[in-house]
Amino acid sequence: MTMAEGATMANTDYIIVIGDKNYSSWSLRPWLALKHCGVPFTEERIRLRQPDSKAEILRNSPSGKVPVLKTKAGLVWDSLAIFEYLAEQHPEAGLWPSDQEARAAARSISAEMHAGFVTLRNDMPMDLLSRLPAPPLSPALEADIARVVAIWTEARHRAADRGPFLFGAFSNADAMYAPVATRFRTYGVDLGPFGDDGSAAAYVDTIFAMPAMAEWTRGAEAEMRARAGT
Repeated sequence: MTMAEGATMANTDYIIVIGDKNYSSWSLRPWLALKHCGVPFTEERIRLRQPDSKAEILRNSPSGKVPVLKTKAGLVWDSLAIFEYLAEQHPEAGLWPSDQEARAAARSISAEMHAGFVTLRNDMPMDLLSRLPAPPLSPALEADIARVVAIWTEARHRAADRGPFLFGAFSNADAMYAPVATRFRTYGVDLGPFGDDGSAAAYVDTIFAMPAMAEWTRGAEAEMRARAGT
């Protein structure tokens, strides 16, 4: 585990405990939301897939999973709970759309991503820096990809005149789906056969064009170099 030297809850608003930036899709989600809030925070990074990873995570997170957000009021774990906490604490950041109908839709598709898409997760795990062949497209995987494309396409059509994100401006829904964009790029998935009219592919480009996404990617590269001893 690494942590910025001297970081404590006395000199930063938040500490977020995350896993490897190359692999941890759940860690990426609230990290992007924190970046959008523009508030001071510090990372504690736990290397995954190591003999002591589980013990290190349990020292920080009661659920035994990352991410977990350390706040001056206590711990918040689970990405969706962190989204809600940050939206409550920083309403000025607009982490949920201001329009009631759009806000309900954003919460709904975020919850759908949180609870579903098991085949997509298992067959196409996040591996941000790699470019890998697509796995065999089982009916379940095809259904998951087609559903993501449908969600993105519908949202983008509705918000086309308000900005490039799912609901125009960046929201928690974009943070929730950002790791899926990385998967599609990692595995070279052509979204056209899944009903994309160009909106979903453009949305992938939007995610990767975010300065925060570029910063996360640089962090993943630095971690991989450190592990390789270069």
